[in-house]
Amino acid sequence: MNVHASALAEAHLPDEQTTAFAREAIEDLSQQPKKLSPKYFYDAAGSELFEAITRLPEYYPTRTELAILKERGSEIAKIIPQHAALVEFGAGATTKVRLLLDHCKFAAYVPVDISGDFLKAQANGLKRDFPTLGIYPVAADFTTPFELPKAVASMPKVGFFPGSTIGNFEPHEAQAFLKSARKILGKGAQMIIGADLEKEERVLHDAYNDAAGVTARFNLNVLVRINRELGGNFDLSSFTHRAIYNRERHRIEMHLISKKSQTVRLLGTSFSFRPGESIHTENSYKYSLERFAALAQGAGWQVRESWTDAAKMFSVHALEAAE
Repeated sequence: MNVHASALAEAHLPDEQTTAFAREAIEDLSQQPKKLSPKYFYDAAGSELFEAITRLPEYYPTRTELAILKERGSEIAKIIPQHAALVEFGAGATTKVRLLLDHCKFAAYVPVDISGDFLKAQANGLKRDFPTLGIYPVAADFTTPFELPKAVASMPKVGFFPGSTIGNFEPHEAQAFLKSARKILGKGAQMIIGADLEKEERVLHDAYNDAAGVTARFNLNVLVRINRELGGNFDLSSFTHRAIYNRERHRIEMHLISKKSQTVRLLGTSFSFRPGESIHTENSYKYSLERFAALAQGAGWQVRESWTDAAKMFSVHALEAAE
């Protein structure tokens, strides 16, 4: 038994999800450079912090995408088939999907998220406001293959992936996700997807380094979660948030920087940090319309229509599966 497996065995971790978190955290912190997966940002506290981020004056993506969906809803409705099933990959707060449901005559909504309790609460809220809509939640990791409910098998399928989450994937991972989504949705599928656009670096810097420090707390919260769920002993005051724009790779990078030489323990494994050493926690790729179209095409999709705001800060794309 290797040291990682031994540490996991000794921890008596209670469920499969926590065990996966522990295994991945140990493996990622053992690498050089160190990293942590951004999917572990989103415990209850992390989700609340992210919702707070979306309301910050510096953070433009959420309000800009909402404005596009609101203003272009009737155009989107003309493109997608009536009485289709809307499949949302990584269902979050229902604000954006409600805009689509208001404009388009969907027969069913399939929210997909790894958190079953969260899904149930969101589905119940939608059911009250859209009583004739069939709602079929699926608790699954949307980045891996899953089966759609039999109730929507005969309906046309439209995927929904808002929020520029596509930018959190490495380009090859984004392409793999789009290929997987195409296979899950099936023949004749369509997809509505948001993607953040390249823009002035100062705007990007401010969006991820807000004056109120909410993004810093969001980033540091992953260490809080490790301490609470995995018995880690990270001293939060010994790490600082840093978000930088990598111009060559067209992405914002989020890091947690060690302020000093220190050693942290997690499930029997020690991790040493040098002063200034980074834990790379997230990337957020920014696209041009042309580069996004090329990404989609490489995954078997064609861009049927793209919409942006007047300042070209953000984009929403209607994709259709290539024959």
